[in-house]
Amino acid sequence: MRLVFVTQRVDEDDPALGATVAKLRALAAQLDELVVLALTAAPTDLPPNVRVRTFGGSHRAERGARLAAALGSEVRRRPDAVVAHMAPIYAVIAAPLTRPLRVPLLLWFTHWRVSRTLRLAEFLATRVVTVERQSFPLPSTKVVPVGHGIEVPERPVAPRDDDGVLRLLALGRTSPAKGLEPILAAVGSLGSPPVELEIIGPSLTDEERRHRERLVALGARVEAPVPRSQVPEVYARFDALVNNMRAGALDKVVYEAAGVGLPVLVASTGFDPLVGGIEPPLRFQQDDAASISDRIRGLAEVGPERRRAIGADLRARVVRDHSVGHWADAMLEAVRGC
Repeated sequence: MRLVFVTQRVDEDDPALGATVAKLRALAAQLDELVVLALTAAPTDLPPNVRVRTFGGSHRAERGARLAAALGSEVRRRPDAVVAHMAPIYAVIAAPLTRPLRVPLLLWFTHWRVSRTLRLAEFLATRVVTVERQSFPLPSTKVVPVGHGIEVPERPVAPRDDDGVLRLLALGRTSPAKGLEPILAAVGSLGSPPVELEIIGPSLTDEERRHRERLVALGARVEAPVPRSQVPEVYARFDALVNNMRAGALDKVVYEAAGVGLPVLVASTGFDPLVGGIEPPLRFQQDDAASISDRIRGLAEVGPERRRAIGADLRARVVRDHSVGHWADAMLEAVRGC
């Protein structure tokens, strides 16, 4: 089997892109050849059956033309499918080339934002692959849930020593879409049991930098991002991760934290397959500080032993439904079903 995978960047050292490289390795393990077309690519240790081509350029028209040319030469070799990863425009560019040769076109997309380009890409794609059905923002009969593709470590993180304080982590960019202010308000409203919140992540845009300043002004502890290799060490310092990302976006950090055995408190109903049925409940109402504080209190009151059991349950669910191996299996099953 041979696939063409179109993505923006390939860079194993980038914290946001390391998971993409892991997915490419998992796919390659089951393929005769994997061709990766990337806007940019850093030197990366990929298997010998992976071939990387770049299509970067100084302006959008040049990049589009170079991508179309690269796709044209690859599609003429009749791959089993073309996968457009996260950028709907890649599916739009690919469709006129894949359709005449009846090469299946899969759009991988998981985000809350809807655009005209996304609507067109959904119309043109043979299948839409995403984490869960709710992680694709348009109604579509083409949607196939395949999980998130998380690198699950062989062992969970060792639980930290209990010091009587519930330590919460919010991990990721300081975007207003992350809903960090209601979390901060919820923590501030809790007198007992003692709870501390730490926000760790980058601020990459002017909006995110302004929001970071606002969070600090409100009393939040906001720390710089850490290299991807150090993220497990970060998880080991906390009792739970809290995520108030707006509905429709199933934040990857939730699955990564659960995959190392860390309890997670979440807002999006899309996480119900991950957290459903666990006591105390782990999902709160979006942006509702009272609901968030109620869930934090419930997790604090059950104590460290119950939190460890919750983490073990979550980790087993991630292994079953969201590991990178499961993702690759599900992706190839989606291709075969085209």
